[in-house]
Amino acid sequence: MQCPGAEYLVSAERTPRKREWRPQIYRKCTDTTWLFLFFLFWTGLLFIMGYSMVAGATGRLLFGYDSFGNVCGKKNSPVEGAPLSGQDMTLKRHVFFMNSCNPEVKDVRLSSTILCVSSCPEEQLDTLEEVQLFADKNGSLLCVYSLNSINYTQNPNADSLCPRLPVPPSKSFPLFNRCVPQTPECYSLFASVLINDVDTLHQILSGIMSGRDTILGLCILALALSLAMMFTFWFITTLLVHIFIALIISGLLFVCGVLWWLYYDYTHDLSIELDTERENMKCLLGFALVSTVITAVLLSLIFVFRKKIKLTVELFQVINKAINNSPFLLFQPLWTFAILIFFWVLWVAVLLSLGTAGAAQVIEGGQVEYKPILGIRYMWWYHLIGLIWTSEFILACQQMTVAGALVTCYFNRNKNDPPDRPILWSLSILFCYHQGTAIKGSFLITVARIPRTILKYIYNTLKDKQHNAWSTYMFRCCFCCFWCLDKCLCHLNQNAYAATAINGTDFCTSAKDALKLLSKNSSHFTSVNCFGDFIIFLGKVLVMCLTVFGGLMAFNYNRALQVWAVPLLLVAFFAYFVAHSFLSVFETVLDALFLCFAVDLETNDGSSEKPYFMDQEFLSFVKRINKLKDTRAQGEENSLRNEEGTELQPVV
Repeated sequence: MQCPGAEYLVSAERTPRKREWRPQIYRKCTDTTWLFLFFLFWTGLLFIMGYSMVAGATGRLLFGYDSFGNVCGKKNSPVEGAPLSGQDMTLKRHVFFMNSCNPEVKDVRLSSTILCVSSCPEEQLDTLEEVQLFADKNGSLLCVYSLNSINYTQNPNADSLCPRLPVPPSKSFPLFNRCVPQTPECYSLFASVLINDVDTLHQILSGIMSGRDTILGLCILALALSLAMMFTFWFITTLLVHIFIALIISGLLFVCGVLWWLYYDYTHDLSIELDTERENMKCLLGFALVSTVITAVLLSLIFVFRKKIKLTVELFQVINKAINNSPFLLFQPLWTFAILIFFWVLWVAVLLSLGTAGAAQVIEGGQVEYKPILGIRYMWWYHLIGLIWTSEFILACQQMTVAGALVTCYFNRNKNDPPDRPILWSLSILFCYHQGTAIKGSFLITVARIPRTILKYIYNTLKDKQHNAWSTYMFRCCFCCFWCLDKCLCHLNQNAYAATAINGTDFCTSAKDALKLLSKNSSHFTSVNCFGDFIIFLGKVLVMCLTVFGGLMAFNYNRALQVWAVPLLLVAFFAYFVAHSFLSVFETVLDALFLCFAVDLETNDGSSEKPYFMDQEFLSFVKRINKLKDTRAQGEENSLRNEEGTELQPVV
């Protein structure tokens, strides 16, 4: 006989129990499977690194080699079928390109003969007699090894065995010992052909060559402005926000006006004859149009959010109070940036080593060419995935560290006695329990970015081929969709990391719980939170605007030298990246604080038995927001009631 309450008990057991938020009470290892997968993936990366060191010719990469298979500055072994290989180049440490100023391109490759020389010609050589005098004076032979310096002016084939005249002045590059021509025109063409992309890199390298000191100064300026902006947000006040917004508006209008003025000046300059100046004029028009659109959009958003400035200042004061409990949070971007730079340098070194891995083959004229080994391209793609995944994992670790430190300080009952070393505590929790969660979240970003990379590669490959406007439109739509997906995943990951720091759950559970909780409590101060993010974004824009303005003034003095639009774009990208690296701490703290507030409302009611974790300043801030919200809702209700009570009266 069945118990009367058995059916009820069974149904109760089958009903899933609602998950409760337990801030910092329960902790376990999360997403360990992904940690194991990441370990296996990095095993493959280490194999590629080892293979690149063994099969890749780092000596050829670092020291350079001639057209006959000899590594400069080394004693070489002969290559079968190449009579000029296997020479002792110990005293010949510099790589000289015979036609550096007039390179011959064959299949976008430099077909010019390359030699190892003892020194680079620092002055222009106009005749073979000067080439011979240089060889006798410095012991540096600029013609093919089989031709003696005595026969430079007598051999009838000297024109094909010696460099093309005139030989431009050159200096050895400090790291790789290449004889680099010093005239900007020769340098840009020589370097672009050397790196195997004549059309794309010509403008970039020529602009960097002619303004490398300016670019370095602008990068330092961007770093200084980012630091100043970070401390501005730290000591923010109402007056400072008004000054800041005024600077933003002035900066946007000023930069936009300067761009249009420069374009007008270019179009009415009758002395413009060079192609580079015409390219500068086209790029200025593009810069002016884009800046005008951005200025209009940002000014519209500032006008819409203008009434929330006071509440946003109070919100930043709450954020700064949370940061003051752990001020070293502001220095988190420094070590993250340093680790990223180290990893990127290592990644580039391995990539270049893979690019030099090849088997020696003798071609016509007794020259030696290195053919890539089969399967290297697959290693490149694997290496590219490693770049994106590992970089996102490093950034995820920073977000979880900042969120964990804030959670530790927020869910502390005794506000007068903050926890000791919250950053170290957050790091220990991350590495002991939640590395798998950071790996899984970063993998989602990687999955979203790989299709964008493939589409961009396909688009660039087919760019020069004839295709209709419909295919171009489809490519751009796909780019836009993947970009939106990437931004949504970044926001989802940030909330999931904060939820993991609070509740100790895995990635999917944390993302789902955070999304439900934020949706439930979105009515409290979502608009103020959005305006706070918008103010931080304006800080990044201000840093970029000031840096670009400095670049415009500096590059405008060298109109006739080279196209400087691409270097200016690189400077703008670097300025925004540095500003984002420093100001992202405030974004992470803001989002994590919003989630902690929602959890606090979910688990406590403000009574003596369940008091809130938030301090009195934060609590009074929330009450003011709710009061304003109720006042606005009541006003809308009264206006709606008045509209409903209005009746049409008959006309008498």
